[in-house]
Amino acid sequence: MNAEAIDLLVRTELPAAARGDRDAYGRVVAACQNTVTAVALAITRDVPASEDIAQDAFLAAWQNLKRLQNPASFLPWLRQITRNLARDHLRANRHRPLDGEGAEIAISLAADTSPTPAEQLVEDEREQAAAELIAALPDDSREVLLLYYREGQSSRQVSALLGLSDAAVRKRLSRARQGLREDLLKRFGEFARSSAPTAAFTAIISTALATASPPAAAKGILAVAAAGGAKTAGKVLLGAAGSIGIGIAAALAGIWLGLRSQLKGAIDERERSELVRSAVINSLASIGFVILLVLVASSTHGLLRTIAAVALTLGFMAVIVYQSLVVQPRALRRRHAMEAARDPVAAAKRRRRERINCWIGFIIGITCGLGGLIVGLMSTGNHP
Repeated sequence: MNAEAIDLLVRTELPAAARGDRDAYGRVVAACQNTVTAVALAITRDVPASEDIAQDAFLAAWQNLKRLQNPASFLPWLRQITRNLARDHLRANRHRPLDGEGAEIAISLAADTSPTPAEQLVEDEREQAAAELIAALPDDSREVLLLYYREGQSSRQVSALLGLSDAAVRKRLSRARQGLREDLLKRFGEFARSSAPTAAFTAIISTALATASPPAAAKGILAVAAAGGAKTAGKVLLGAAGSIGIGIAAALAGIWLGLRSQLKGAIDERERSELVRSAVINSLASIGFVILLVLVASSTHGLLRTIAAVALTLGFMAVIVYQSLVVQPRALRRRHAMEAARDPVAAAKRRRRERINCWIGFIIGITCGLGGLIVGLMSTGNHP
């Protein structure tokens, strides 16, 4: 697809995407994925990381499309989001080597996992050359050269996709050609084409869109990242963690105030121990849930982060529901039987009131839990 066709597609599909049309945005992703992954790869020199970053960039742009007033600004805006995320990745992994052997290993992860020994030797040589080339190229030539080979070796196409003049693109290509041997340049071209994202890349993002919140003009950590980088985004994450801390303090207070009320009528030490044990389990589940959710938000990306957050939330809810609707009623069964023997009418009214209160609490808890999950996902990485 040439640059004019991409521009027309973006202008045509973005209004529908901004209204929440995931299919329309999927077509935008398919048209722009070469550009976005090339920008990320030029900075990170790491094929798997560049695709993760590109996925995050597309999801970030999707969730903030309503902020974009002019569809013509979409690609420059998306490129900047990608560059900021890629630089954040480098800062987060600055202790790891990004060239030489480290880059060679990163690129080899994208290769066929089961080649013959002869094929492996050829592949190793190709990967080593590609790694050396990416590291050796001037910074301003990497994006141009990667995209040049991925887009049919058209300088005009590259200039339109990167927002540069055709003369500037040709100048950077010339500099790259002068600094590289012809055989290495040919191998680099093969690497650039073979490492381009496939239809599976678009499919992964389309799947992630099904669980991501629709476009909105809300605040989010990736909005801060797109505007000011990882340092400010880190402050937002700390602020989010502070809000979570307040929520968990309230949850623990509720658990132990409820326990205090239950213990007032405890008939023996056995009942008391069972109720205390249930409250401890609920408390540990609440604290563990928050800690694991923060770890997931800070160490995973894209679809993996969403799946992990959903799984954690469902697991946490399952523990609380089981303790509240099974374990605690079982611990109170003997007390309830004694109350029913003394005054059946009053005991029945009390049980009915307790069931109503329990279901009200359950509904409120489910609503708050799911709402908190959505807000947490928006504020920890799926929002520009």
